[in-house]
Amino acid sequence: MPLLDPFGKPLSLTTPPRRIISLVPSLTELLYDLGLDAEVVGITKFCIHPESWFRSKTRVGGTKTVHIQQALALAPDLVLANKEENVRAQVEELARTVPTWVSDIANLDEAIAAIGAIGTLTHREEAARSLADRIRSGFAALPPLPARRPRAGYLIWKDPYMSVGHNTFIHDLMERLGVENAFAGHSRYPEVTVEDLRSCTLLLLSSEPYPFAQKHIDELRAQLPGTKILLVDGELFSWYGSRLLHTPAYFEELRQAL
Repeated sequence: MPLLDPFGKPLSLTTPPRRIISLVPSLTELLYDLGLDAEVVGITKFCIHPESWFRSKTRVGGTKTVHIQQALALAPDLVLANKEENVRAQVEELARTVPTWVSDIANLDEAIAAIGAIGTLTHREEAARSLADRIRSGFAALPPLPARRPRAGYLIWKDPYMSVGHNTFIHDLMERLGVENAFAGHSRYPEVTVEDLRSCTLLLLSSEPYPFAQKHIDELRAQLPGTKILLVDGELFSWYGSRLLHTPAYFEELRQAL
């Protein structure tokens, strides 16, 4: 299937890109793990991995607040974006001038396909194939899912509380962890109340985008005394690049606490 830009036109780079901007934190880390370095000239302020890039690469704003003129001034020959994480109008403005690819990822299979696509675009096909194979193998090696799965809520935000619905990447990873998403009947990121959370036997508080901490466990435990509440690594549930290499081992450990 051909790779397309945001306007539906085929995207083909006959020579390896030399000036890449990544607007997606998980894809920035992927570029690093594909062996790129000097080729990446721009990232966002949320691209914290690898730390050396976070400290040295030019930041072109946030994922939803891209400084268009600053980005264009870097003379990029490829921009990587994401349908959910970036603002469509900003991405399209860049795409009018620069070859731009927008990932759209709602499950593990799509994440692996995106790794392959970026390998193609950056002419790092072999490295991308190796990464994808290792990720597949890691998830395939997870023990079989338990017959009885806890009914779980996964919180990504506070004031208001927000969870995840069925058509999200986090939902797919919750399934692979071995829990039942209590809000699978909803779409995207529904607002939920403490009353809604009473149906959960397990509550997972993510480290990002909202930085849940022990004090939030204490607050919720007072209102939900019968619910097990755990802090979880949000990057390992929501980053869909090479960080997925570490997710299966984390899930094996997490299953012991469920």
